[in-house]
Amino acid sequence: MKFICDKTAFQKEISFAQEIISSKNAVSVVSNVYLEAFENTLVIRATDIKIGFETRIPVDVQEAGGITVFCDKLSGIMASIPDGTIEVEQKDTRIVIKPSFKKAQFSLKTIASEQFPQLPDIDDDKYFEIPVAEFKDMIEQTIFAVSDDETRYFMNGVYIERSPDGIVMVATDGRRLAYVKKPITEGVPEFKGVIVPPKVLSMVLRRSSSEGMIKLAVSDKNLFIKFGMYRLSTVLIEGQFPSYQKVIPDSQKYDIKLKRTDLLDALKRVSIFVEQKSRRTFFSISEGKIVLSSEESDVGTAREEIPCDYAGPDAVIAMNYKYIEEPLRVIDSDDILMRYTETGRAITVSPEPAQDYFHILMPMQVD
Repeated sequence: MKFICDKTAFQKEISFAQEIISSKNAVSVVSNVYLEAFENTLVIRATDIKIGFETRIPVDVQEAGGITVFCDKLSGIMASIPDGTIEVEQKDTRIVIKPSFKKAQFSLKTIASEQFPQLPDIDDDKYFEIPVAEFKDMIEQTIFAVSDDETRYFMNGVYIERSPDGIVMVATDGRRLAYVKKPITEGVPEFKGVIVPPKVLSMVLRRSSSEGMIKLAVSDKNLFIKFGMYRLSTVLIEGQFPSYQKVIPDSQKYDIKLKRTDLLDALKRVSIFVEQKSRRTFFSISEGKIVLSSEESDVGTAREEIPCDYAGPDAVIAMNYKYIEEPLRVIDSDDILMRYTETGRAITVSPEPAQDYFHILMPMQVD
């Protein structure tokens, strides 16, 4: 195998491959990136067994062939050399990398391409298209609420299902729930709800543009994603996702309307003095105002008052400030609405006027 290519274009795809490959892997074929050159095309693949990645870039192929090479070192080499043209050539069990503009060369051991795992695949006619901007918005509204408790593995991903009137995404860690539904039905087949690991969704957020369409396909065990020249696949999380519909209140008695940035800025200041383990912040609600306060034992306290539109009884609600701060960062409106019925029951945070998403938070003990 021998090819010549632009270093910057090559580096971009190798860095993406490196994101896929688990840093926990010992030096083995799954810590390698697969390279195959033919017909002036370079195929690049990577996997951590659970997630698969493939892309293609144009190169000047001098000799067709395929090999795998340790991705971490290849990424380091690409980062160390200036932009320009590079030559990559296989010589026995090594590849030699030479920048055309420097008297330097690097030699890396390889593993035969035949040992690289076969990535899962699905027929092209199984894919359906949705606007990539809509898909990314759905990810942003939910991904932060995924549980990191590995004993509750069925909450370690984002739940995606096809509802009669659109596509729904939900994430929960048992103390909060993020919900979004987009009215996308045209061309979208029926599929059973699936739990998708957040790693692959984070990659879509970082790597896809916000224009055009993204293609998805769902099988019994995998989700497949295509955008641009990228093909991603991920093993789905097995298990029964919680019955999230039971958590969503049918109605709530009291409404609090306030400016999103007022609350976000106040939280940033008041959180300086929260206890780091509990992150408990107090919201003292009365007509026309909310007083945020926190206390860190033997260190100090903080208090800030912000205006709101509220007509109801005085109340004090305690919440983990992160659980309300993270939704506020992704809500796309100047005003928000907080709804509750009792101070110890679920609180709903949503944009005002209402859109197609909301967040449900469980309060903490005040005492």
